[in-house]
Amino acid sequence: MKKILLLSAFLTVSLFFAQKVYDSPNYSINVPEGWKSTNDSDIVNIFPTNEIGAITISEYHDLALPKGEMKKFILALYKSGDEESKIKQSKSKKGYTEYFYEYFDQKEKLFWITRAFQKDKDLYLVSINCGQKFWNGNYMTLFNETFNSFKIKK
Repeated sequence: MKKILLLSAFLTVSLFFAQKVYDSPNYSINVPEGWKSTNDSDIVNIFPTNEIGAITISEYHDLALPKGEMKKFILALYKSGDEESKIKQSKSKKGYTEYFYEYFDQKEKLFWITRAFQKDKDLYLVSINCGQKFWNGNYMTLFNETFNSFKIKK
C-alpha cells in the first residue's frame, strides 16, 4: 500500500512540474505545463492561468544603449530610488553582460526580479512579477525555475 501511495505521489509531482519549451529564433525558455504564453509585438508573457504574476521577455536589436547607462535604465523601469550598486553585473556565456535586480513595489505589493543580457546593440530583458501573497512555495519555485531556464541561442 505504501509503495502505491509513494508511486502515486511521484507521478503527481512529475505531472505538476512537467514543462514545454517556448522556442523563438533567438532564445528558448521552459514553460510549466498548464501555463499560458502570449506574444504581443515580440513581447512574450508566460503566466499561470490564474494570472497571479508573469514572466515577460522583451528583446531589442540595434539598441544603442551604452553599458554605463544600463543600470540607470533598469532602475528607471521601476521608478526605483535604489542605488545602482543593488544591481549585480557579471559576464555571461556568449559574451553578454548580465544584470540582475530584485525589487519590491510597496504600493502594488509586487515582487519584481529582472535579468538583462546586453551585448553590442542586442538586449534581452527577462522579468518576473508576482503578487506578494503568492510569492511563496510552489509559485516561487515555478517562477524561478522558468526564469532561470531562459537561454540565448546566439
